[in-house]
Amino acid sequence: MIIRILGWADVDIDALRTALDQRARGRSLPQALYASPAVFEAELEGVFAREWLFACNACEIRSPGDYLTLDIGRDSVMVVRGHDLEIRAFHNTCRHRGSRICLAERGNARRLVCPYHQWTYELDGRLFRARQMPPDFDAAEHGLRPVHVEVIGGLVLVSIAAEPPSLRKFRAAVSPYITPHAPQKTKIAHVSELVEQANWKLVIENNRECYHCAGTHPELMATLVDFALPADAASDPAHQALMQTSATRWQAASLPYLPADGGTEFRCIRLPFKDGRVSFTPDGSPACRRLLGGFSEPDQGSVRMFRVPNSWHHFLSDHIIHCRVMPQDAASTVLRTTWLVHEDAVEGVDYGVENLTAVWKATNEQDRRLAENNQRGVLSRAYVPGPYNPSEFMLTDFNDWYIEKMNAAYPPPSVAAALSR
Repeated sequence: MIIRILGWADVDIDALRTALDQRARGRSLPQALYASPAVFEAELEGVFAREWLFACNACEIRSPGDYLTLDIGRDSVMVVRGHDLEIRAFHNTCRHRGSRICLAERGNARRLVCPYHQWTYELDGRLFRARQMPPDFDAAEHGLRPVHVEVIGGLVLVSIAAEPPSLRKFRAAVSPYITPHAPQKTKIAHVSELVEQANWKLVIENNRECYHCAGTHPELMATLVDFALPADAASDPAHQALMQTSATRWQAASLPYLPADGGTEFRCIRLPFKDGRVSFTPDGSPACRRLLGGFSEPDQGSVRMFRVPNSWHHFLSDHIIHCRVMPQDAASTVLRTTWLVHEDAVEGVDYGVENLTAVWKATNEQDRRLAENNQRGVLSRAYVPGPYNPSEFMLTDFNDWYIEKMNAAYPPPSVAAALSR
């Protein structure tokens, strides 16, 4: 059976269902789910058009009129700070003939003006001016189409879904971890973008395991504890002692550290750096002398937070790293990494950009090569889904979530028949 998504993309539901049904838990995904353009079209509608997506930190649109654009497949979204300081989001589509309004990735505007025929919108989405329209034209009926937006601890999430899923559990679970780091009181120190020639799921999967880290990431492994759980059965006595010492200190400071109950939707945990290191810098020393929030000591470990389908984050005492994943097509993905420091930190005095970014720039480039090589490999006729190592349990979680979302959007025939009764 062929269905047409949004009027232009044809998807063979039978082939899609075959690929979804072939997935074996504890193994990598069937080839078509990494390679098929038709599967990718189905994902845009079944996953990205129905979920909350991380867009930016609120500090990136600090002043009235500041905006940022985000492409979700063919849909472009504007995230805008209003004159009332509220953050709103809209489809970046003019209500006249559909032209995109904001053409830059970011900027500032008193009003939003379509470059085609100069239809002009207020920052709250109302149509302000439409030149030479007839007397019976109703401007109130032609405001920008709104997009759902939520701000959690300074993190801006958007959803183009008609009715997005609840964020109540996510907000309640992660806020105690990230609030002490005061993400909303930061500023951008540096932004980088990498286009990875790999399917978005391979990019996410690469981030969800550190089985590869020891052999690939010398800069990162100089500071990172690669065990994913406080009481990892594979850890050694030195790690266990470090974890206990850190846990005692965090408990005294009322900082949560045990894994949050995020199921397959999200993960949030505080883990220590290697003994004597306090930050993601080449030598493990602080990246910024001006600490975040109310921290007075730099050794607070890092809060590692991940949320499906498109972001992971590191919250340290001295800086924050946001990583945003957005697919371009079945075999290319944009990774945007943002480094943030205290809003009053001074470059060249409190921090240096090269020192701040060196570890993760190197790591992202190494991961790009890994993901691209992985993409080339899964296209081979020899590829069959392989078994995960026990340390790759987060890949199983991610794939469980992915299959559940796709099954909900494109249910098996028996389920679809039951739903139609």
